[in-house]
Amino acid sequence: MKIYSAPLQGFTEAVWRNLHNGFFGGIEGYFTPFIRYEHGEIRNKDIRDVEKKNNTVTNLVPQLIAATPDEMQPLVQLLKNEGYRQIDINMGCSFPLQARKCHGAGILPHPDMVAALMAEVKNNSDITFSVKMRLGWDNANEWEALIGILNDTPLSHITMHPRLGREQYKQPADIDAFKVFYNKCRHPVIYNGDINTLADIERIATQFPELQGVMIGRGLLANPALGLEYERGSELSLDEMRHLVQGMHDAFFRTMSARLQGNTQLLSKLKPYWEYLLPEMEKRYRKAILKATTADKYLQAVENALASL
Repeated sequence: MKIYSAPLQGFTEAVWRNLHNGFFGGIEGYFTPFIRYEHGEIRNKDIRDVEKKNNTVTNLVPQLIAATPDEMQPLVQLLKNEGYRQIDINMGCSFPLQARKCHGAGILPHPDMVAALMAEVKNNSDITFSVKMRLGWDNANEWEALIGILNDTPLSHITMHPRLGREQYKQPADIDAFKVFYNKCRHPVIYNGDINTLADIERIATQFPELQGVMIGRGLLANPALGLEYERGSELSLDEMRHLVQGMHDAFFRTMSARLQGNTQLLSKLKPYWEYLLPEMEKRYRKAILKATTADKYLQAVENALASL
C-alpha cells in the first residue's frame, strides 16, 4: 500500500516537502496545498510553490480549489503550462472562509456545482485528475448524491477524509461511513484521517486491503518518519528519530533564515511545526520552544528538547 503526504496550508510547502523527502522519504507522492483563483488572479505565493524549479520531489501532485469552471480553468492552464499532467481537486477544505464560497467541503451540498467541475475534468482529457473530499458539509450522507457523478468521471482516485466539513477536526474519523463509501466508489480509494502511528497504517491496510493508499497530514507533521517506518516495517529508534529530525530541522532553519527577515518572521514560520512535531515530548520543552523570542533562544530550546528524547 502506498503512503502519500497530505496538503496542509502553511506547512507542507515546497521547502518542507523537499527536505522531508531528502531526510525521511517513504512517501509515494506529495500533494501541494491548494492554489486558488481569486480577484481575477492567482497568488504569486501559490505559483512559486508549484513551480517545478522550486520542487525536487519525484512525484508532486498540485492541488487546486474552485467552485466553478471559470475559477478552475486558469488554475488548470497554469499547471499545464508548468508541465503537470496530474491535478488534484480539493473538495475537503473545512475552513469557513473557503467553505462559504462553496470551495472545498463547502461544495459538497451542491451536486450541480460538483457536476460542473467534473464536466471540466472531462474537457481536459490530457490531464489526469483526482479528488480529495469529505463525507459532506452538514451530514455524512451528502457524498451519496455525488457518487454517481464521481463514478462517471475519469478520475485516477478519490481520497476520502471521513469527517464532516463543519466538524473540521473536532470529531474522530468515521470509519463506518468510510466503509460504505469505499464499497460504492468505483475509483481507487485513498484513506485520510487520524493516522498517527505505524499501527494506525497497518490497521487501515488490514481493514481495507484494496485501498490504493493512505494519505497522512497532521500525523506526518507529528511523526515525519511514518512513511519510512511503514516501508521498513518497524518504528525508528529514538536515536534515529532524533538524528533525522535534527538534520531536517537545521536545514529548514537555514533555508528559512535566508528567506525571511528578523526574528519575528522567522520564528512565526518555524514555531507552528512544534505544535505537532514529536507529541511525546515533555510539555516544558515544547513550551520553551514556543516562548522563544530570538533565533538563538529558539535554537537552544530545540537542542534541549531533542536531547531530552
